[in-house]
Amino acid sequence: MTVNPDRSRAPLAVVFGAWRTFWFRPEPVEVLGLIRIAFGALIIGWAVSFFPDLPDLFGPNGVAPEAPSDPYMWTVFRIWPDDRALLVGWLVLLLSALAMTVGWHSRMASLAVCVLVLSFQHRDPSVFNSGDVLIRIEALCLALAPSGAALSLDQRRRTGRFWSAQVRAPWAIRLLQLQLSIVYLASVRWKLAGAAWPEGTAVSYALRLKDMLILPVPQWFIRSAFLMNVATWGAVAVELALGALVWNRRLRAWVLGAGVLMHTSIMLTMGVGFFTPAIFVLYCAFVSPETVRRLASESARLIRRIRFLHFNSGEIPIDGVRAKDHDPSVAGVAPDQLDHVTFRDQRDNWPTLVNPEPAVELASGKQPHQPARDITPPSNDLGPLPGLLSTPTQTISPMRAG
Repeated sequence: MTVNPDRSRAPLAVVFGAWRTFWFRPEPVEVLGLIRIAFGALIIGWAVSFFPDLPDLFGPNGVAPEAPSDPYMWTVFRIWPDDRALLVGWLVLLLSALAMTVGWHSRMASLAVCVLVLSFQHRDPSVFNSGDVLIRIEALCLALAPSGAALSLDQRRRTGRFWSAQVRAPWAIRLLQLQLSIVYLASVRWKLAGAAWPEGTAVSYALRLKDMLILPVPQWFIRSAFLMNVATWGAVAVELALGALVWNRRLRAWVLGAGVLMHTSIMLTMGVGFFTPAIFVLYCAFVSPETVRRLASESARLIRRIRFLHFNSGEIPIDGVRAKDHDPSVAGVAPDQLDHVTFRDQRDNWPTLVNPEPAVELASGKQPHQPARDITPPSNDLGPLPGLLSTPTQTISPMRAG
């Protein structure tokens, strides 16, 4: 009896195919853009939080006069250890975080953020906690990832649209998703290895640490054995679900919602530093691309409305001039009617649709120019600001859909 070699290789081929699909099958990376924006905003808050105590925490005359001697804890402040270096490093960190948030030279900005986050944390590790370690891991992932490929000024420079995304391999998103599972599963394993969590008393102990409380907790709640058992075992159950069930598409929204409620209640009750916002950055990795596109569309629409309202009475700006200065028939068009207005260029006797393309475009590079089509834009069109015609000699006439 002979064994067909192709059949024997089939299971292995399926495994390798699934592996390649999981890590490297190209897909729109709007989610990576969302993660970059969230992490950049997090780093801005993180940097601002320790600025008032900068020399006391990290300076040569502070609580840690010298950086640790461990060769694996490298920091730029070992090379330049005085207070001026701390201020320069802090300013570069803040500016890099701002650039990372808006996606301006994202690769260099994310690399600078990663180096400076490591430098500050290695300068005085006693200042930070597990939330800061998570920030460090996220900074490294985004420094390696093409985070400027979506929802960024880099993407606007390439394609002309900020709210667009390239099609890339999603390995960076997968790394952050796996990191979320590892965090929760390791936490559950650690909790169950002790005594307080299996006994159902751990939350009671935590709420009695008055120096860590932000909001006072009623004593009747802390002293209730039943409520403390529910809170303790419920936290373990939610963490276990977040580590395992978050990969199930049907349960994902419910599991993430439970995690948001749990971490928000902890953040409002106890001083846990930046762990909660850092874990929420990982939650962004599980947001569906469709949801991110919808958020991008609504954001683009809101920004366009605000720009229109910058002109008097919500009138349509054309090359920096109000519409009524070109044609009184369109003066006073309300912003909610802009999706049904077409501008015509009478010089060439063919209509020019100002916003013919959707705002969220999947692009891997610059797209070739194509003439606009004479169609009425749909209600969800989010193209660039209407009125950017080539010369100031156009005549315009509004056209209502329907």
